[in-house]
Amino acid sequence: MSSAQSATVILARGGSKGVPHKNLRVVGGVSLIGRAVRAGLQAQSQAAVYVSTDDRAIADEARLHGARIIDRPADLSGDGASSEAGWLHALPLIRADFPELGQLVFLQCTSPFIKGSDIDACVQAMLEAGAACALSVVEDHSFLWGLDAQGRGIGQNHDHTKQRKRRQDLPPQYRENGAIYCVDAAAFEATGQRFCGTVALCPVDQPALEIDSLADLDLASVMAQSIDQNGVDPAALKNIRALVMDFDGVHTDNMVLTDQDGRETVRTSRGDGMGLAELAWHTDIKRLIVSKERNPVVLARAAKLGIEVQSAIDDKVAALDLWLMEQGLEWSQMLYIGNDINDAAAMRKAGLSACPSDAHGDILRLAQWILPQPGGRGALRHLCDTLVAAQGRNPG
Repeated sequence: MSSAQSATVILARGGSKGVPHKNLRVVGGVSLIGRAVRAGLQAQSQAAVYVSTDDRAIADEARLHGARIIDRPADLSGDGASSEAGWLHALPLIRADFPELGQLVFLQCTSPFIKGSDIDACVQAMLEAGAACALSVVEDHSFLWGLDAQGRGIGQNHDHTKQRKRRQDLPPQYRENGAIYCVDAAAFEATGQRFCGTVALCPVDQPALEIDSLADLDLASVMAQSIDQNGVDPAALKNIRALVMDFDGVHTDNMVLTDQDGRETVRTSRGDGMGLAELAWHTDIKRLIVSKERNPVVLARAAKLGIEVQSAIDDKVAALDLWLMEQGLEWSQMLYIGNDINDAAAMRKAGLSACPSDAHGDILRLAQWILPQPGGRGALRHLCDTLVAAQGRNPG
């Protein structure tokens, strides 16, 4: 990577006619603006992520996930304003924070499956090619057609008058996926165009989906349930040897029923229980519940699941230091899932941290992996299924 600094800019205006409040819509437990911000922050090449918006709710949501906010003027927020105008407005404000700014990365909220590694690859492609700009693309093996002067079909990337070729025999071609654009900051400022000179292409392996309609949003939500890891490196999942779980808000929906005698009951998910059983059957990952609660329901649920439990724990880090030593494991091999601020210290030390989609805002910001479901309603099942897919060693 170049020694020059690089920063990400995301334009997210409040008005959207096709999908009202589009940038705040949720895919896989995280808003579109949140997903874009988190991707930018996961990229090792990026010094900071900025969101330029005219909408207070978008600003609050972007700030929750770690973005710096740029107030976008009204005259740059309408349907007729170009993206380039918004980026040019942001450029001097970013330079004030980073005088050595060399590259800008523009992300689109409408591409929900951007990964930090994709951003790094796009910046690297531009630098290695000595290009002024780069963009993310997907390989396209389509047979393209146009119209001749008489309005009849004519092959564009193939000669339709000859024997039909196989798709793999077509010349290499790529389609813009609208997700990532990188520019040399000085060249972009001089031209005012995203394609500000020679262009590098960066093929990415992500779904070629841009959200422009409610149908697109529904499709993205379905895809997130099966393919989405919210930017978590698959290598990190393979390294996990211990799953440590908070109880309330993770195993439960964080609600409690209290009767007139003070007895408490909670609600848990049979699906989560099955996921934990499958995790034990298919992998060697150790499982532990560690809870601040003193309620016997924690012990009862752990016994039902056959999972080791430590309850009434006020200092989770100290307790886990001892437990890990007893297991012969390191913090780097632990995945910790929590939902509230008393989990923060353990999450910071763990090799990988996760939380349900309805976790406290401070935990959403901290977690490396936001699961697509809420606590007590499938979050643990999704996590376990993903771990089994990543490292299952005991087929059964």
